[in-house]
Amino acid sequence: MLIEMKVAGLTIDPVTNTPIVILKDLQENKAVPIWIGLFEASAIATEMEKIVFSRPMTHDLLNDCLKALGALVEKIEIVDIRNNTFIASIHLMKDGKELVIDARPSDAIALALRAPAPIFIDDRVIDKSRSIDFGTKITDLDKLKEEKIKEFLENLTAEDFGKYKM
Repeated sequence: MLIEMKVAGLTIDPVTNTPIVILKDLQENKAVPIWIGLFEASAIATEMEKIVFSRPMTHDLLNDCLKALGALVEKIEIVDIRNNTFIASIHLMKDGKELVIDARPSDAIALALRAPAPIFIDDRVIDKSRSIDFGTKITDLDKLKEEKIKEFLENLTAEDFGKYKM
């Protein structure tokens, strides 16, 4: 079953210094962290902050191209996790025909924010995301830490994020 999500904010993984986009369901009961690249984090952050550049950036350009071609971004879906990698798709409507395009979640999210279009995640992906194996052995202490991290992420509010600086 697909669950509509919103971008709750961006943060930085304190261990790897990698940006993380946090998606939360509309009732704010479930949260999914997705580790993303720096450029994609910048694209998401600039749209969230409504920063306008004098020239279009990549995701703005893509959105403008789709509009010029008469295609509507209907939604994006995060549909699976394979080998610890999230799999997403962009759903377009053009001349009454649906087109589905494979995409990285970060690019799909950046486009969805610009379109604007809803973001959905399969509930199985939410379940899988709670057990991603990052190549470390999980001990009882690690399980406790993992539970605390999940609890922390699920209880984050928009005010907890502050401004994301690039």
